[in-house]
Amino acid sequence: MRKAFMSTALMALCATHAMPALAAEASQQAAGTLDDGTQVTSVTLTADNGVSATILSFGATLWKFMAPDRDGKVADITLGYDDLQSYKDKPNYWGATIGRYANRIGNATFTLDGKTYHLPANDHGQSLHGGGKGFDVQNWKVETVKSGPVASAVFTLTSPDGDSGYPGTVKARVTYSLDEKGELKIVFDATTDKPTIINMTNHAIFNMAGEGAPQGAMDNVLTVPASHYTPVSATLIPTGELADVTGTPFDFRAGKPMHEGLRDGTDQQILYGRGVDHNFALDKGLTKTPELAARLEDPASGRVLEVLTTEPGVQVYSGNFLDGTFVGKHGHLYRMGDGIALEPQKFPDAPNHSNFASARVDPGKPYRHVMIYRVSVER
Repeated sequence: MRKAFMSTALMALCATHAMPALAAEASQQAAGTLDDGTQVTSVTLTADNGVSATILSFGATLWKFMAPDRDGKVADITLGYDDLQSYKDKPNYWGATIGRYANRIGNATFTLDGKTYHLPANDHGQSLHGGGKGFDVQNWKVETVKSGPVASAVFTLTSPDGDSGYPGTVKARVTYSLDEKGELKIVFDATTDKPTIINMTNHAIFNMAGEGAPQGAMDNVLTVPASHYTPVSATLIPTGELADVTGTPFDFRAGKPMHEGLRDGTDQQILYGRGVDHNFALDKGLTKTPELAARLEDPASGRVLEVLTTEPGVQVYSGNFLDGTFVGKHGHLYRMGDGIALEPQKFPDAPNHSNFASARVDPGKPYRHVMIYRVSVER
């Protein structure tokens, strides 16, 4: 018995040495310069299973996200531009880190501790994705880049007190990490020296058939574990209500092609958004560890994306305002329905709705949002 045990152990040891552990690699290179001469860097994280993510320091932007299909064919599953110049000249949030406050704030104002703060307003009179010079159009510092069982890149940015109207000096950090299985984790951390509001997310727009696929993204099958969503006004600001999705185009609990219900002109919410452009109140609520917020699958290629988050909501946007004027990667003309955004977040306009989870952040109580993009293949 002892001899057999030793033989088995030796075989296991040999097998271990014959099959080296999987690893993920990180590399960086120059990606261009800004008008003031500031160098922009790109970092590529690559896993052994063919998944890779390239991040631009400009906007801490998920620039490329490559994933194989069931036949091993690799495609970029995120919309965007080929070059830095286009991100500078025609910013459209694609893949960018959003802050200080992701999504919309009604009337571009909020009140904190009895003081009202005014933010830069868009042509609808609201603040969108931070307003002014948001995190998406600033060049982040590349702090560290590491290879290993998990490849990672850390980006940092300091937003001064009063930046775009927000109180407090905020020190923000975004950590992208890719493991050997191809799971991309994004961690948003921030501290402040004054009470403020923070709501950070990534604004990638996906097509699991591959960006620029001629059929668009509306055949992608979407699942969202949310029995309620937040209806909006004509200017897409939440009314404060949590509405049941049952019997509406917003019921994605069992999974359905994205196109189902998008042309339902009898639903006022669909009319307001020109499709789906709404926040879903996840049944899981606010959690300490990331849990499922959405699942997106392209049945034809087999590519699957699962989005996990610690936040209580996810904004689903069906690419309704892509109007054919955006020339994206590989010269592809992006049209309505060519991509789907899945943005984990606090609820839109939460600072103006006491029944929504608070976005308040205080000194000594850091902000953290952990989200995961998990890609796989359905055989």
